[in-house]
Amino acid sequence: MGEEINDSINTVSGPAIDSSSEKNGEAADSGVKYYTLEEIRVHNMSSDTWLIIHDKVYDITHFLDEHPGGEEVLLEQGGSDATESFEDVGHSTDAREMLLQYYIGEVHMDDRKKKDTKEELVTNSGDSSSWTLWFIPAAAAAVVGIMYRFFIFEHKSS
Repeated sequence: MGEEINDSINTVSGPAIDSSSEKNGEAADSGVKYYTLEEIRVHNMSSDTWLIIHDKVYDITHFLDEHPGGEEVLLEQGGSDATESFEDVGHSTDAREMLLQYYIGEVHMDDRKKKDTKEELVTNSGDSSSWTLWFIPAAAAAVVGIMYRFFIFEHKSS
């Protein structure tokens, strides 16, 4: 009896270790499949179309004909990150719920980090020049105020 328990423990622990690793296109512990950007990029044809929206991967091949905006819009974004385009259009709650049926996995963590690094660089460069957005108008207002007082004072003295 003790041997049977040990054997069942060994057989259960083996696959658990293998499934916890996040390999490309394979499930991790939670059952979510992770795909690299390279894997996703090849799915950009009308017969096989994947999109990334908010780091989630969707196989929208069967939805192309049903899309109200036409299949061309989706094919342009095929195999790439369509988050910005999706949000710019302002899709309804129904459209967001409809995405769930096409969900196939998520972008691999390594590829998310690369994308986040690029966003940080853009944000940092924007922050360094943001002081000019308030400084220039404030300086202009100060100059106008000084000139106004100067001309009012000149006008009263003459």
